[in-house]
Amino acid sequence: MANRGQWIAVGLVLGALAFGLTAAGLLTPEIGRVQPGSVAPDAKLVSLDTGDTLAVHEFRGQVVLLNVWATYCGPCEEEMPSLQRLSDELGPEGLQVVGVSIDPDNALRVRAWLNQRDLTFMNLHDRSGHIQKIYQTVGVPESFVLDREGVIVKKVIGATEWDHPGQKALFRRLLAEGTACPRSAPC
Repeated sequence: MANRGQWIAVGLVLGALAFGLTAAGLLTPEIGRVQPGSVAPDAKLVSLDTGDTLAVHEFRGQVVLLNVWATYCGPCEEEMPSLQRLSDELGPEGLQVVGVSIDPDNALRVRAWLNQRDLTFMNLHDRSGHIQKIYQTVGVPESFVLDREGVIVKKVIGATEWDHPGQKALFRRLLAEGTACPRSAPC
């Protein structure tokens, strides 16, 4: 009999919790999910080459691969050569590969890390890691493919081979057509 009373109490607590969360959701403004089909959030980042501040919205009109990474991340280091090869191959066709380091280290250390690996594609720095919050990342690396309108076409959590023929086909379609996938459905 005691067990039944405990289960009733647990059920009431869970019901009250569910009611509270539902009410809170109805009373607060909707927080948009960062996912394929949504517009990429804007973020101000610092160029590791020039020290200038750039905003994500400044890339509108270009097809962009935005890669959030860190020097201390093994999988990030593993995928960097494929990002470089992709940039070398499709950069001349208009693809903008943009790395965003979230390292708390100063920019000189991050730039030295990139130089040691002969990585020349554009890299920006976000010492605060704020981009992780606004892009709702779960770790590094995490990448976002943006069409010319700044809409997220694809989101990849974890390392991948960016110069794989399937990946390159997506970028070529985006470069040729502007948008390869309907906004309502991910690629």
